[in-house]
Amino acid sequence: MTKRKVIVHIGTSADGYIARPDGDLEWLTSSRAPAGFYGMNAFMKTIDTKLLGRKTYEVSLRMGTKFDSGENYFVFSRREPPADAPPGVEFVNGEIGAFVNRLRERPGKDIWLMGGGELIASFLDENAIDEFVISVAPVFIGEGIPLIAGRHRHVLLELLSSERFEDGLVQLHYRVQNILEGA
Repeated sequence: MTKRKVIVHIGTSADGYIARPDGDLEWLTSSRAPAGFYGMNAFMKTIDTKLLGRKTYEVSLRMGTKFDSGENYFVFSRREPPADAPPGVEFVNGEIGAFVNRLRERPGKDIWLMGGGELIASFLDENAIDEFVISVAPVFIGEGIPLIAGRHRHVLLELLSSERFEDGLVQLHYRVQNILEGA
């Protein structure tokens, strides 16, 4: 049995932000997106579990996201879980490394780590990310939420593929090789 991978599949601006400071993502949507939406439709078939931070979860709710009870959603939060969480949404407040190890042992498809930047950083610090698929939109937004919260780390990546789309978006697919502490 193949180990389930934790994959960050995310869009950034060309200057490295995943959202504006207020969480706005309008700059990321393109009316010229190709059929299959940059491979996202195919990617969705390879996962059955989604991990997200509380802020990303709350933005998703405001945007009208319907959490399908046929999938597993885990929201990482230090706060008390809301009483009205949709079916299939479980709140997690514990050690990331141990949680991911348990999740990888369960049968299933790969795992999508959706964000945000603080959560991605915490997962990196626990060596709990296997791959990144970063879609770089051809726009600078000047300020916002960085792809990965700033901390002192050195993470080596191996480029698996790159693809340029007609609208100028470039998608980079990396495997995380290792993390060198204090480098």
